[in-house]
Amino acid sequence: MTKLPLKTKAETIAILDELDKMYPNPKTMLDYQTPFQLVIAVLMSAQTTDVAVNKVTPALFAKYPSPDDMAEADLEDLEDYIKTIGLYRNKAKNMKKTAIMIRDEFGGQVPKTREELIKLPGVGRKTANVVLSEAFGIPTIAVDTHVERVTKRMGIVDPKASVRETEETLMAKIPKERWRDAHHQFIYFGREYCTARNPKCESDPKITFCECRKIK
Repeated sequence: MTKLPLKTKAETIAILDELDKMYPNPKTMLDYQTPFQLVIAVLMSAQTTDVAVNKVTPALFAKYPSPDDMAEADLEDLEDYIKTIGLYRNKAKNMKKTAIMIRDEFGGQVPKTREELIKLPGVGRKTANVVLSEAFGIPTIAVDTHVERVTKRMGIVDPKASVRETEETLMAKIPKERWRDAHHQFIYFGREYCTARNPKCESDPKITFCECRKIK
């Protein structure tokens, strides 16, 4: 990836202003009713699509809506509910273990700190940040593959930055009150325009803030 001059904080905010016009009031595409269901949905979304997750969660959450219910679930039954998504066996194990830990160590309530959330099986920093932001309104920036790809192509983040460095750069350049929306807007833009292959932002004249056309 060709290294471009990095965007300043002001230039980054100008990009966000354009994304605000394209994606006002963005929200997660995952369907859930409770913080626990969000944890499970985000856990399942690794290496698969939100659409695929949303196809299995209605029946899954109808059968196992709470940590208590899922903690007592038969593992093979959990697998049957989610077998259409990638890595379903490992995810089912983590779902059950997570439910047990929430029930036994956190009094049946999803913890509200990153340090506690990442103790849950299958929950990493990205998942924890999503839960903190979506379920509890705590400002975070969750860096997934879309956010990382888009922000590096836009020249906001150094192409060689790690995921953690990407998160820290975005936190420094984006006002805290815009972290949540920015996370979703980068994802939306990455899915619609700045795709991993054949990005549409290269040829769309109204997309002037992405550097895809300069990266060869």
